[in-house]
Amino acid sequence: MNWLSNFVRPKIRALAGKSDVPDNLWHKCPNCEAMIFHRDLEAHLHVCQHCGHHMRISAEQRLAMLFDDSRYHVIELPKPAVDPLRFRDSKRYVDRLKEAQTRVGRQDAVVVAHGTLGGHPAVIAAFDFAFMGGSMGMAVGEAMLAAARLAVLQEAPLIAIPASGGARMQEGVLSLMQMPRTVIAVQQVKQAGLPYFVVFTDPTTGGVTASFATLGDIHLAEPGAQIGFAGARVIEETIRQTLPEGFQKAEYLLDHGLVDLVVPRAELRDTLIRLVGLILQPQLEPAEEVAEPEPEEVPEEAETAPEPAAEDGETAERAGE
Repeated sequence: MNWLSNFVRPKIRALAGKSDVPDNLWHKCPNCEAMIFHRDLEAHLHVCQHCGHHMRISAEQRLAMLFDDSRYHVIELPKPAVDPLRFRDSKRYVDRLKEAQTRVGRQDAVVVAHGTLGGHPAVIAAFDFAFMGGSMGMAVGEAMLAAARLAVLQEAPLIAIPASGGARMQEGVLSLMQMPRTVIAVQQVKQAGLPYFVVFTDPTTGGVTASFATLGDIHLAEPGAQIGFAGARVIEETIRQTLPEGFQKAEYLLDHGLVDLVVPRAELRDTLIRLVGLILQPQLEPAEEVAEPEPEEVPEEAETAPEPAAEDGETAERAGE
């Protein structure tokens, strides 16, 4: 058996040659485990056509999906100090950053871009969970401030699309300081009288939920997105109670008031265009004025002149006749 597996099989494989078929033609749905052809998956915006599960996508895919004609301009973000705490666990934080940057192809977890949305200027800050779980560090705080300033400069709405596990633990208290900084960024947009939208995606948790992600004028969410602060297991262990089914899901939070709309990914762009248009151009069609009927002219009664009174002589003659 060793001779067959160690000698014959490698020879056969060498003769057959390597397959030219790429390995990423089929994708398995993490929810229903159905196999989906990559073109079908792209055509459905990475939503399983069997169960409707919304898979995680990159920040670039979200921007291309929302902006008009998939055209947008990515702004250069300020570069904060790298690893000021010199953090190290099983690996140095600097090495983790370099690995994530090489794998994902960007400097950090958020991309800020501007373009048009239904003809209206818009600024979008989109997170990518593939970059260290979309965690919020100093770079994310700088990015949100830059997005807010750009929105105010262009007089455009700001749309935040978080996909994050919360604050980045490798930056310690510096990552927690980004919570009030992102709140300040949102406040700048609101003081300018501009709308601020939040689109919850899976997952949105931790310090991101506790800061800018829950301060929107309108909160939208993709179906099935997990939204919360602490994990469900931690909450159950703390309160010693069983949480209701679907707790921290977008549909549950819609019923309890945190989310305003649960919008499928295919309808998200049209929904945002409609909301932006209603807020920036609230031009309601004036109601048709109903002409009041003119009062009918009442014909005046013809005035009949009274007959002159007969004289006494004439009255006597008539009586004699």
